[in-house]
Amino acid sequence: MSEKLKVGIIGGTGMVGQRFVQLLDEHPWFEVVSIAASGRSAGRTYEESVQNRWKMSGPIPDKVKNIIVQDAAKVEEVAAGVDFVFCAVDMKKNEIQALEEAYAKTGTPVISNNSAHRWTPDVPMVIPEINPEHFEVIEAQRKRLGTKTGFIAVKPNCSIQSYVPALHALLDYKPTKVVASTYQAISGAGKNFTDWPEMLDNVIPYIGGEEEKSEQEPLRIWGSISNGEIIKASSPLITTQCIRVPVTDGHLATVFASFENKPSKEEIIERWRQFQGRPQELGLPSAPKQFITYFEEENRPQTNLDRDIERGMGVSVGRLREDSIYDYKFVGLSHNTLRGAAGGAVLIAELLKAEGYIVAK
Repeated sequence: MSEKLKVGIIGGTGMVGQRFVQLLDEHPWFEVVSIAASGRSAGRTYEESVQNRWKMSGPIPDKVKNIIVQDAAKVEEVAAGVDFVFCAVDMKKNEIQALEEAYAKTGTPVISNNSAHRWTPDVPMVIPEINPEHFEVIEAQRKRLGTKTGFIAVKPNCSIQSYVPALHALLDYKPTKVVASTYQAISGAGKNFTDWPEMLDNVIPYIGGEEEKSEQEPLRIWGSISNGEIIKASSPLITTQCIRVPVTDGHLATVFASFENKPSKEEIIERWRQFQGRPQELGLPSAPKQFITYFEEENRPQTNLDRDIERGMGVSVGRLREDSIYDYKFVGLSHNTLRGAAGGAVLIAELLKAEGYIVAK
């Protein structure tokens, strides 16, 4: 690729925005040329804007330190300098919807980390290895928005990445009922232990809105397209509990599942180990070579040991065994700010570029 696509990050000063900045440093296809945030941050360099609140483990990349932060509300101005944008803003749902549609109407593709458009019927919500065919609704969305090149695509809730890929690899066996409990890192709330000292030595058994997302979003991912809209699947039945635990990164899930056609344990493990999607077929830059890794050890996967597998873009599974009430139970793990948030969005953008949906303006 001779020239990199020019990227803007809307909401680039927050935790997920910072992760975008970090991940896109030296990206082979994309280059960050614009960072936008609220009017409070606009006019200062990026380094000045995130001073004393940079949450990533490494330093601020040199290439972005002196970028002057723009006002995200000045849509035409920001859009004029980029080929597409990532969006990770902290605003009310209706405000996010309006902002993302405004960018799309300028002819600018929007890859969103926000939940605001996850249930908009013609907006694809995608895990690239699982439902890339949902990109087909972009044509209908463009007609609605009155644009030839702009659109919105979103990534799903970060916690479902810890168990949906493992279940997806088994869809041929027709899962009927699923119980999942997720144990979610504090970075999922945009915080670290300095920001949230009350999480030390503590567990909070409630995350607002998370259980509804965890139960319903998988059904949309497994849904079908009809008349330019995504219609969610009717099965399996999913119930969840979502719990905040004192770890920095990594969402772990304990899962119970029953199937219409019960597979053997050996068949399940083989499906997990062999499963690949479009990102692996295309060799996309951010794609894990091994999407799902199964651990034979009784005490794996572990959040601290395994969240960074495949540069944080892989999913780990372990402790598969038969259950006395359901057919099987297992444990899943994914990195919530890499596979679940910014990294997942970057992979979506790579696939959209590879499939011709994102091009240079």
